Amino acid sequence: MQDGDNKSGHDEPASVEEVLGDLDELAAHHEQVCIGDVLDDFGERSFGPFILIPALIEESPVGAIPGVPTFLAVVIALTAAQLFAGRDHVWMPQIIQKRAVSGKKLHKAVGKLRGIAHWLDEHSHGRLENLVDGWWLKGAALAVIALCCTVPPLEFLPFASAAPMFAIAIFGLALTVRDGLFMAIAIGVALAAVAIGAYLLLTGGAG
Repeated sequence: MQDGDNKSGHDEPASVEEVLGDLDELAAHHEQVCIGDVLDDFGERSFGPFILIPALIEESPVGAIPGVPTFLAVVIALTAAQLFAGRDHVWMPQIIQKRAVSGKKLHKAVGKLRGIAHWLDEHSHGRLENLVDGWWLKGAALAVIALCCTVPPLEFLPFASAAPMFAIAIFGLALTVRDGLFMAIAIGVALAAVAIGAYLLLTGGAG
């Protein structure tokens, strides 16, 4: 396990299914898959997967475990902050790198996400690539950090944290497949997620 050093030698993933395939491979070879293992595989390949993966996991049954959405939000926020700062690879402190999930649970979560991954890949075509570069990239990083900040209070309401995580997943998707149209969609979904989150917090999830 390295501090963000990539030992895999893989090319940068070009699809969500490829990202999930790499995760499933990790699950098949480890009884416990820790954050450090994922960093070794994706740390220098792209920031996109390291934003996308935790958000997708939160949308799976694993995300229903108390405390998991907030922990995943912290991981994503740290990643987005480094993206904003212009780092060339993801770094995580050892206390986070050591956090793990069983390979069986990860395999199960990946299986439940394959359908949506296939659909997303079919509908992403590398459009408007200027929206996934330069200041758009930094703006996306700030938006992701802001969305992560909404997750801890929303975790007290059933399924409420799924809204900001869904928006974060679209940002991660846009960065992974370099599709500017998804980046534009992510901005719209993020605004909607903030509005929904504010409503749920104000009403306590009623109605």
